[in-house]
Amino acid sequence: MLTLRHARQFADRLGPGLITGAADDDPSGLATYSQAGAQFGAGLLWSLAFTLPLMIAVQMVSARIGWLTGRGLAANIVRVLPRWLALCLVALLVLANTLNIGADIAAMGEALQLIVGGPPHGHALIFGLLCAALPVVLNYETMVRVLKWLTLALLSYVGVVFALHVNWGQVLARTLIPSLAGGTGYWTMVVAVLGTTISPYLFFWQAAQESEQRQRFKHAAAALTESPAFAREHLYRIKLDTVIGMLFSNLIAFCVMLATAITLNGNGITDIQTTRDAAQALRPIAGEFAFVLFALGVIGTGMLAVPVLAGSAAYAVADVFEWRSGLDHSMGEAKGFYGVLVAATLIGTGVDFTPLDPIKALLWSAVANGVVAVPIMGAMMLIGSHRGILGEHTLTARHRVLGWFATVVMGAAVVAMLLAP
Repeated sequence: MLTLRHARQFADRLGPGLITGAADDDPSGLATYSQAGAQFGAGLLWSLAFTLPLMIAVQMVSARIGWLTGRGLAANIVRVLPRWLALCLVALLVLANTLNIGADIAAMGEALQLIVGGPPHGHALIFGLLCAALPVVLNYETMVRVLKWLTLALLSYVGVVFALHVNWGQVLARTLIPSLAGGTGYWTMVVAVLGTTISPYLFFWQAAQESEQRQRFKHAAAALTESPAFAREHLYRIKLDTVIGMLFSNLIAFCVMLATAITLNGNGITDIQTTRDAAQALRPIAGEFAFVLFALGVIGTGMLAVPVLAGSAAYAVADVFEWRSGLDHSMGEAKGFYGVLVAATLIGTGVDFTPLDPIKALLWSAVANGVVAVPIMGAMMLIGSHRGILGEHTLTARHRVLGWFATVVMGAAVVAMLLAP
């Protein structure tokens, strides 16, 4: 019989994977899924079912690299790629993350305005300052606890779907049987969904979090060599955490795409640019309850995702320049790490006050993530198969096949987008 103690023990085993999966559904991602549902109806639901095993495989690679090496992903990428290429990839990551932060902060401000009124820019400024301060003032354990609780905000999108009338038989058929369309618009959206679902900042964040967890075990290096049971226990924890996190992530993405397909595309509304547009369009069709749930979900997911976006950029920069990093350190101990984290958050917030509209660039940001993910995933697979880095814990043959297949799929989708008429 499942008791409260068992439930708490199970929850304690979840951490980096669950938070990473939930952070994948940030307001930028929600906008992309909303656009996909509005423009193509249920025609892209298959992409989420198709990417789920690939997403699990890739995130498990990044988590294993972080735990087994005790170092972040960028620090390991430098070991298999030329330093100049690693620097370029990290620079693109920081740029994409900063724009994503700007879009997420703006979306949170607009969502709160829809509910309580007031100036959206004022709300955005408050959210930006709060997201910049939280990682600085909270220690690692507290920050993880806060992020875990924020994952519950995503359940609001499940509530939106259950507030609608759904033909589940038709939905299942559209999910399992792809209906491929032609044209640049379709393949651009496929790449955007892939880039949002299998996103580079998630690789860096989960690897860094597992690295920090490893560092909390003083004798981890010796135990990995001397105790096979120690290695099996933690690799199983990583697998469980990652599988649950990615399942949760894709469930929410599925609900958002399905909800907008039913309510918006089904009523002829296909031009959705932002989460604000999606929420407002839901209001007269799905009712006040669905509208409020959708808007509140944007705020909750933004509070979860912005620290992850900024944190992954900070970890990547700190790793490649060999700076001290980690939420366990104070700001005085890791000035460069926290400097990048705070700067990315504040600059992203500042974008909301400039003529540059990050919301309109959401889709292209997701496309850029899809493009830059390909070389990063290739580097991760090289690391995962490198006995000099991972020792006897290199990837299994099945894991290598899935990981390389995910890399090829991402590359093929980018090529299809570029070559489509």
